[in-house]
Amino acid sequence: MSEEPPAIGSIGWIDLTVDDAEGLRDFYAHVVGWRPAPVEMAGYCDFTMIEPETLEPAAGICHARGPNAGLPPQWLIYIVVGDVDHSARLCVEHGGRIISEPRLVAGARVCVISDPAGAVCALYQPPPPAA
Repeated sequence: MSEEPPAIGSIGWIDLTVDDAEGLRDFYAHVVGWRPAPVEMAGYCDFTMIEPETLEPAAGICHARGPNAGLPPQWLIYIVVGDVDHSARLCVEHGGRIISEPRLVAGARVCVISDPAGAVCALYQPPPPAA
């Protein structure tokens, strides 16, 4: 992600949560050329996948453990919102459901929702700017 805060409504990140993160890490490294960078978790590593030409983060590949346990094995987009808790309430009010309750992750607030059609995405509220 860039230094500028992402725009509300934009896609701020994308990741994939699976049982075999190492296997999928290697698959995407071979197939699309992404370079893995380990991200230390509680006793294991998830991976930020780096674009080979720009050296910018492209996506994450995560283990289906801890707060990610139970997430579907699909590419998950993170849509930027101004207030995750408010957007989560609106999700339910408008026929969606919460898959993963709002929580703090690296200073950001996130939750995973399902829309009325059953499509899954995450809501992402960036960390507040440093003073």
